[in-house]
Amino acid sequence: MTVIRGLLALRKASAGAESSAARLRLFGASVSGFVSTTDPLPLSHRLCGWFDLLLAQPIPQAVTGVRSFSGASSAAAQDVRWRENPQDVKLCPKDVVLYQYEACPFCNKVKAFLDYYKIPYKVVEVNPISKKEIKWSDYKKVPILKVDGKQMVNSSAIIDELFQQMHPSNLAEDEEERKWCRWVDNHLVHVLSPNIYRTPSEALESFNYITSHGNFSFTERLIAKYTGAAAMYMVSKKLKKRHNITDERGALYEAAETWVNALKNRPYCGGVKPNLADLSVFGVLRPVRNLKSGKDMVENTRIGEWYDRMEKAVGDSARVLS
Repeated sequence: MTVIRGLLALRKASAGAESSAARLRLFGASVSGFVSTTDPLPLSHRLCGWFDLLLAQPIPQAVTGVRSFSGASSAAAQDVRWRENPQDVKLCPKDVVLYQYEACPFCNKVKAFLDYYKIPYKVVEVNPISKKEIKWSDYKKVPILKVDGKQMVNSSAIIDELFQQMHPSNLAEDEEERKWCRWVDNHLVHVLSPNIYRTPSEALESFNYITSHGNFSFTERLIAKYTGAAAMYMVSKKLKKRHNITDERGALYEAAETWVNALKNRPYCGGVKPNLADLSVFGVLRPVRNLKSGKDMVENTRIGEWYDRMEKAVGDSARVLS
């Protein structure tokens, strides 16, 4: 009922838009993709950044680099690699700018990496409806990272290329690390959405967070909050079927326990220091941690201790406030 009342309220708010064309543009951008039964993902990404199709898209070599692999690395090389303090491995670009949605898990993956390695970066919050902040780019998804003017896209490819620049002589990667990075992109992110939109109240809680942290006008905020919450509550049911999820919380708890088991009683997947898998899991979980689904996850699984360690290891944000 709260969502329905909100929808009625936002219809009144939209009447104050400058023209009927403006109202149609706002409502169309907010609603049209949600009613699609064949592909609900693009609009949900446009509104809030929770769904990212980057990982299913081919990334042009001209846009970003891809780390080359030389087969399985030795355990000794892996130990040496992660004994390094993040401050000991320097990447010193003059200008790093992240184009993002604040609530996007893929954007938060990149921020976790930048924060851990203390790489200062500026943030440009993209309006998910107009996307005017990235009109300069042919690539219309987030995250986009500009490093000294060079465009990099796709969260996993961004992290790989930055890591390779920091470790130019170490092209090998541990198979365990690679496996769990793929698990984050191919499984964990798909478990999150049916959970944060599981009930009308949880969907509204999620969109309240999204709109309060995103780059929206007042009217867009109202529209996105209430139409988005109502629509994503319905879309989440389709996503459950798409990813063969019968019990949302059960799937979330199982994913959390799967990750804890992968640690094998180590502080981190990387051993004594976080590796890229640790940073990826932490990054995508960070925006949901204080939502009801995130609180339930911590209360009902063993992931809380690892998450707390990661918060301390990643430390303060390296974001530069403009």
